[in-house]
Amino acid sequence: MHRISRRSILALAGALALRARGAGAPSVPEPFDHMLLGCSDLDKGIELVERHLGVRAALGGVHPGRGSRNALLSLGERRYLEIIAPDPQQPRSSDVRQLYKIDSPRLIGWAAHVDDIEAVVQRLTAAGIAFEPVRPGARQRPSGQTLRWKALSLKDDAGGLLPFFIEWSKDAVHPAVDSPQGDRIDRFSLATPNPDELRARTAKLNLDVEIENAPQPALRAKVTGPKGTLSLPA
Repeated sequence: MHRISRRSILALAGALALRARGAGAPSVPEPFDHMLLGCSDLDKGIELVERHLGVRAALGGVHPGRGSRNALLSLGERRYLEIIAPDPQQPRSSDVRQLYKIDSPRLIGWAAHVDDIEAVVQRLTAAGIAFEPVRPGARQRPSGQTLRWKALSLKDDAGGLLPFFIEWSKDAVHPAVDSPQGDRIDRFSLATPNPDELRARTAKLNLDVEIENAPQPALRAKVTGPKGTLSLPA
């Protein structure tokens, strides 16, 4: 009788785990564009991220009429983190996301990039999925340049688990390009007490994203930087 060594057993287990991971959803969905870390104070959000990762997010600009401002951090090619908080120069009534109510920084949404927002409109219409009208967006960079985009939100985004879709203007420099570099996103997933229902919805949206079973709905991410890692929720 041949004995199987402990090393062989561990190697086999590792290979099986890698195979299982490869057969499922990718660790980060291909159309992932950015995720929003909501907080009530932008400086505190920036400091939290820098403390864990070692890279300081740069001020991105303000969202006129939406009551917010942000700071950005590149997470790799065409991927970035948006730290978003109330803009003290705008009235609280314009804070459409009610960011001022957030006790501690948490992920509040994410965006999937598309090349043609009108094609998304047609696909959602054909699938009978309700959505808000396409909304043009703009933000003035600290440099004075204006960044423009078009966004489409679902009428029911499962409490922020499902993304909004964004098409950047053709002349736009993607925020991942000119935001502070050195970090990467290693994993992004959706947690929900109803995974089968959410999988059915993401399938209709052609989103191949990892979905986990959890008592409470949440966006989950793991980001690695020069200093260490940041897991959200912490």
